[in-house]
Amino acid sequence: MRNFSFAFASKALLLAATFAATFAAAQDQKQPVDQAIEPAATNPVYHFAFTEVNYPGDTFTQLLSINNNGVVAGYHGSGLDAAHPNKGFTYIPSTKTFTAMNYPSSAQTQVIGINDAGTTSGFYVDTKGNTFGFFQSGGAFRTIAYPGTTFNQALSFNNNNEAAGYSQDAAGNQHPYVWNKATIFTSYLLPTAVSAQATGYNNVGQLVGFFVDSKGATHGYNLYKGVFHQFDFPGATSTQCLGTNDSNWVVGSYTDASGNSHGFLWVNTVFTSIDDPNGVGTTIVNGINNNGEIVGFWGNNAAGISHGFVATVTVN
Repeated sequence: MRNFSFAFASKALLLAATFAATFAAAQDQKQPVDQAIEPAATNPVYHFAFTEVNYPGDTFTQLLSINNNGVVAGYHGSGLDAAHPNKGFTYIPSTKTFTAMNYPSSAQTQVIGINDAGTTSGFYVDTKGNTFGFFQSGGAFRTIAYPGTTFNQALSFNNNNEAAGYSQDAAGNQHPYVWNKATIFTSYLLPTAVSAQATGYNNVGQLVGFFVDSKGATHGYNLYKGVFHQFDFPGATSTQCLGTNDSNWVVGSYTDASGNSHGFLWVNTVFTSIDDPNGVGTTIVNGINNNGEIVGFWGNNAAGISHGFVATVTVN
């Protein structure tokens, strides 16, 4: 699971159904080139208009991505106990319509990525406690099983039918990957990373995520054509990049010196802090589309309380 300070609460399980995966050894373990980010010459001002979204009858809702047609992927249910399992859904803000979407026979499901065709990705937990990624198209589900592990999650899905996610080894370290429908995995070694996740992959091939270094510090990153950028929100103790659009606008979360969580938008080297007015200090921004719409959540996961939001971004 993504290790936010505002963490996903599920303890994913996995089903025995897997597909034959071809591991792309020749492309595996690519080492990107580190490159510093230079400051922007001008600082535009971004504004955010929030709309709260709560799954009917539940105190726990998280919105995780939004496609260019305005359809949202997410889940409800805290996963804190058997009575509150994670259950996936898609949501259409214009009609306020939820559609349940759960991997067949799973104990828990989170729907995390969605492309413009409505194909989704995420992960599910089986009755044995294993966690596997999946993608869904036209109501048909397919498991994404990273070779050699029973724990992996597919955290985004683009219009090229590619998923980004991560696997976890026996030592608990996480490894980012990109997967395509030909069942080829490409994984990456990131500079100074001990553990890492790939959380977003746009339609032009830019990969974002976060990693933990040897000192235990968490940093965001952007990787494009072998060039690696590290992201650290100014003054933050932790930074995670969680989503990106085709203009390379990046969203995510950071933790301040007081331990509070805030979302952020990064555009052309400029960071803008984001807080839902109802959830200052507990806000996570998880997804963004090409139309300047973002999604995320705020609340108290430990108490089983989380509220989703959709927000529009304007600039002047």
